Amino acid sequence: MNYRSDSPSLSDLSQSIFASLGLASAVNSLALSPARRTCLLLVDGLGAHGLARYGDQFPIFAQLNNHGELASHFPTTTVTNLTSLGTGVEPGVHGMLGYTVKVPGSGTPGRLFNALKWDPKVDPLFWQRTPTLFERARDAGLNVSTVGDKRYADTGFTQASLRGATYLAANHIPEMVSAAKSALAEPNSFVYVYTNILDHAGHNFGEGSEQWLIALKTVADLVIRLVNELPRNSQFYLSADHGMVNAGEKIILGEGNPLMNNVTLIGGEPRMRHIYLESGSEDEAVATWREYLGDRAMVYSQRDAIAAGLFGGDVSDASVERMGNLLAIANDDCVLIDPARSIQESSIIGQHGGLTPAERDIPLLGVLI
Repeated sequence: MNYRSDSPSLSDLSQSIFASLGLASAVNSLALSPARRTCLLLVDGLGAHGLARYGDQFPIFAQLNNHGELASHFPTTTVTNLTSLGTGVEPGVHGMLGYTVKVPGSGTPGRLFNALKWDPKVDPLFWQRTPTLFERARDAGLNVSTVGDKRYADTGFTQASLRGATYLAANHIPEMVSAAKSALAEPNSFVYVYTNILDHAGHNFGEGSEQWLIALKTVADLVIRLVNELPRNSQFYLSADHGMVNAGEKIILGEGNPLMNNVTLIGGEPRMRHIYLESGSEDEAVATWREYLGDRAMVYSQRDAIAAGLFGGDVSDASVERMGNLLAIANDDCVLIDPARSIQESSIIGQHGGLTPAERDIPLLGVLI
């Protein structure tokens, strides 16, 4: 099976936005109209399917122009997709291959690296070496800003994936809108606004829950404020990094099954696992996992995952070193639980990382203000 989406991706979106603002080195594959001021609101966890199912409760979404669907990069998770948005390249190039991956050379069983929580021992400029579009735009003379929660301002992940922009800390809607307005005060400006309120509600209560709908209303209120208060002749876009499925069958890896034989470390997350082996044949391990999981998951060897283009057409040596020997991608609403974190992972309702349309398809809405 080859993984090739017919839809453009988040890296296509960010490239196109900066090209529309005049960055000569960026490619406008989406053919976006030229702009002098652009705001991109990224709503973590807002899949196209979730928006189609519940968005009609909030008229503002229908009032924006629908530019079709984009495809979340694989794995359909925040670490990977925000880095592709920030750099304009596919995951195989930037090397941020999931929620957790093994640190190369960290021995056996090895050390897992969590890119969202980061590790002070890891230099973000070494771990993610691709220059960001924010850096390239800044160096070309554009005014580039990021609006997000104060706690994310100086994190390793922000430095790795979104470096180059002026970070404007804002924790509430009035602060976010004020910061975005300020960022677009001058022409030739871009502001990236990020919120994860919907993602948190989905993880804790499930997509479509009362709490999730309250969070979606907050997102709608933010959109209304931005559209009404940003400077005139600003281009506004809304998109997301991934969608979500509510967890169904839970398979605890190694509990009453042979899957953990020869496994030293489990990375990724419950919808997409990096499996690290101690020794032996990857093909034999793939056969064992496929036999047990059946149609509940797709299982790839590292070699076959690269050949299938899961992480894009180009895969760096650093990415190969971080990637699991096996990749297990859950189908339908199944989740693959790491026995070392079974209580925590089993408590998460909304999940993502896999390749179902609900996880992969993301919206692109916009309006010229």
